[in-house]
Amino acid sequence: MKQTTIKKPVNVEGVGLHTGQIVSMTFMPAPENYGIKFQRVDLPGQPIIDADVDNVVDTSRGTTIEQNGGRVATVEHVMASLAGLEIDNCLVQINGGETPIMDGSSRYFIKALKEAGVVEQDAEREYFTIPQNVFYTESDRSVEMIAMPLDDYRLTVMVDYNSPVLGSQHASITSLKEFESEVSSCRTFCFLHELELLYNNGLIQGGDLNNAIVIVDRVIEDHELEHLAKMFNKPKVEVKKEGILNNVDLRFHNEPARHKLLDLIGDLALIGTPIKAQIMAARPGHAANVAFGKKIKALIKKTRSAVKVPRYDPNKPALYNADQIEKMLPHRYPFLMVDKILEVGENHVIALKNVTINEPFFQGHFPSNPVMPGVLIIEAMAQSGGILVLSKVEDPENYNTYFMKIDNAKFKDKVLPGDTLVFRLDLIAPIRRGVCVMKGSAFVGDKLVAEAELMAQVAKKN
Repeated sequence: MKQTTIKKPVNVEGVGLHTGQIVSMTFMPAPENYGIKFQRVDLPGQPIIDADVDNVVDTSRGTTIEQNGGRVATVEHVMASLAGLEIDNCLVQINGGETPIMDGSSRYFIKALKEAGVVEQDAEREYFTIPQNVFYTESDRSVEMIAMPLDDYRLTVMVDYNSPVLGSQHASITSLKEFESEVSSCRTFCFLHELELLYNNGLIQGGDLNNAIVIVDRVIEDHELEHLAKMFNKPKVEVKKEGILNNVDLRFHNEPARHKLLDLIGDLALIGTPIKAQIMAARPGHAANVAFGKKIKALIKKTRSAVKVPRYDPNKPALYNADQIEKMLPHRYPFLMVDKILEVGENHVIALKNVTINEPFFQGHFPSNPVMPGVLIIEAMAQSGGILVLSKVEDPENYNTYFMKIDNAKFKDKVLPGDTLVFRLDLIAPIRRGVCVMKGSAFVGDKLVAEAELMAQVAKKN
């Protein structure tokens, strides 16, 4: 699967649920590996906020993210729309601190994004497949969530508020392709007692009976209906027999559960990596969704940083042999430290060096007990990474690579004459302005002998 963005900018405008302010929001195309970001164009410096669970600062009445002095509230419906259409890269520019509530669902965002058009990009989409069950519980709220291994993305939500009006409900989808038709139009909801508390605390200034379902969970008197009519600037409000304020028709019999599913999809999109898993959630909420998402993100980080032992098949032809490597790297004997390039991917390279007793450094580095110097292992590792970077330009012979930084270098075991060193270098972040950051690992067989994080700059020769 390839990454996607939108073809052209598209704008939506509406009122913020809690602020009551008119907000203009524009979805902008973004380059590969950009991810989803929000930009507060109304603030000095127009700060950008990464749509990331680590940037969540409030989950009391929606999900709020903050970074670089900018804050955006109620991002979950927007994130659900982007996730539902499987859009990987997009900049969301907004001129206020809260996304527009629209009708309380995601369908207007879906409509706008589809009008803009979704376009495929060249870079591959990197999924993370959940390797084992991941649990999250909150015993005081009876919240239970689990992510189970599956080569797909399916979600099921169960809600039970001990309400005679709602009862126990569940909703599920077996693919994100069902999001638009089955979930996107489902509106947010709250109970009458919550509505009164929010209003009395100066919130829901943009609340309207057209952008939320209000569940009446107790007997309500006529004078209270009159008060609610004034609150929402309506001539009058009524209660339907099943307890929905103002006779609002539900779009699905289990619309509240489906909206909780929408929220879950939007909050989990803040993980920043599309996942493959079976997700089951009982009584989820924004706080639990975000905590669960952080747990999954931590697992992704741990798994991706774990050592990946490359397999060397001497019968398989090299991708680049020594002659081809010399045409890419400026190094020469005795400082050319790479003999073969075995594999080059979008974000990784695997290389090989045969260590022999004829290496010149063995004459002076413990000649009676020859050991390959650790700094030269790092140098060979860096040259391997240089091949990854230079393979992306048309004229690699016209570029040089320069070290900028070495972090977390560790030497686990000795490298001796007769060993075959295999290196794996992975990009930690996209290459920007010729600067690349890589995690490098060196192996002899299955044994990790050295590792380091390397930063280098690629510059054109003068």
